[in-house]
Amino acid sequence: MYSRTGAAAYKKDITNTVKLCAFLGDPQARLKSVHIAGTNGKGSTSHMLASIFMMAGYKTGLYTSPHLKDFRERIKVDGEMIPEDNVTEFVERIRPVIREIEPSFFEITVGMAFDYFVKQQVDIAIIEVGLGGRLDSTNILTPELSIITNISWDHMDILGDSLEKIAIEKAGIIKSGVPVVVGEHNKATYYIFEKKAREEKAILTFADKKRYVGNWNFEHNLLVAEVTRSHTDEKTFYSLDLGGIYQVRNLLTVLEAVAALRQQGWDLAEPHVINGLRQVKKLTGLHGRWEIIHEHPLIILDVAHNEEGIKAVTDQLESTTYHHLLIVLGIVKDKEIDHVLNLLPKTATYFFTRAQIPRALPEDQLLNKARAAGLHGHHFPDVNTALKTAVSHADKDDLILVCGSVFVVGEVDKKSLPG
Repeated sequence: MYSRTGAAAYKKDITNTVKLCAFLGDPQARLKSVHIAGTNGKGSTSHMLASIFMMAGYKTGLYTSPHLKDFRERIKVDGEMIPEDNVTEFVERIRPVIREIEPSFFEITVGMAFDYFVKQQVDIAIIEVGLGGRLDSTNILTPELSIITNISWDHMDILGDSLEKIAIEKAGIIKSGVPVVVGEHNKATYYIFEKKAREEKAILTFADKKRYVGNWNFEHNLLVAEVTRSHTDEKTFYSLDLGGIYQVRNLLTVLEAVAALRQQGWDLAEPHVINGLRQVKKLTGLHGRWEIIHEHPLIILDVAHNEEGIKAVTDQLESTTYHHLLIVLGIVKDKEIDHVLNLLPKTATYFFTRAQIPRALPEDQLLNKARAAGLHGHHFPDVNTALKTAVSHADKDDLILVCGSVFVVGEVDKKSLPG
């Protein structure tokens, strides 16, 4: 499967998904949904929207990938994971079509999600694109709203070697007559979205043209953002239980998405938005986004793994108070590793490691590449050995950051932490 092995497992074709869903009675045709693509932020955006819908009283399906600990994290209804019995029953039921078309892990999982959401009679399903957009298994939906959070460098081996090519793949989720919200206006790519939206007669809005965040600060472990409407100067304060400063960009995308959904008759009142954003982690179970798991020393998990994600994390480090920085780092082979390493602070002490998947870059190779980038530390065979060693070297005022891969964060054993 792609999560473990990389590009060799990726199928640039949605034929199998179409066949599998036909076998299931085309559940996607019976779902009301919001479809979310983008290089970074699509997972956080998906969870924020799900939380708002739940707060508004809608029965809400949420499909995201990858998972951190348990496969069932990918498929949730009102924050509860799909039961194990439903997973095994589904696989047994589709055995005939598995033998016939040999679907991929992604294709089976998408079919399972759509089938489960229909059986649960959800009011809305928030569906995160797995990879790209145009040829992603999820792209057989006709949603209520399409969202593209942003465009930056990632998966160039699959999606293309320029921002324009990557944008074309993401723009592939824009459907005929379906409104689309793009989170960030980018000079290099905006025309691609405008052209596609024009062809599909889809209303297009850029979220960062509608609102901006004037100020932000932290209060009681909440990120408080002052959001101003661009044309009226009307200000509203929102508090997020997601601590990453980069979430303010996702917040703007979510607010414009809510505005578009209201126009279609969805009852998403301002109190639902405010209260939903305060409880994203509690209601949806989102983890791994600037997630504080220990204090004294401060231990933070973040799934940042590409250039833009790592840049957001390093920006946040500059706004965080600590004595010394220790970083537990593991990266998969198919990332722009040198670009990522060049963004990381050279004054930190590094504990290089690897997740236990075939895609992971061996820790000794990562160490050698890091040394060439001016980073210094030692390598360890697994994430928890690296983290335990970092803790043993840390004083109570230090900060330990675990990042570089979703899979590295997913393998952290919180039970083994001190205290």
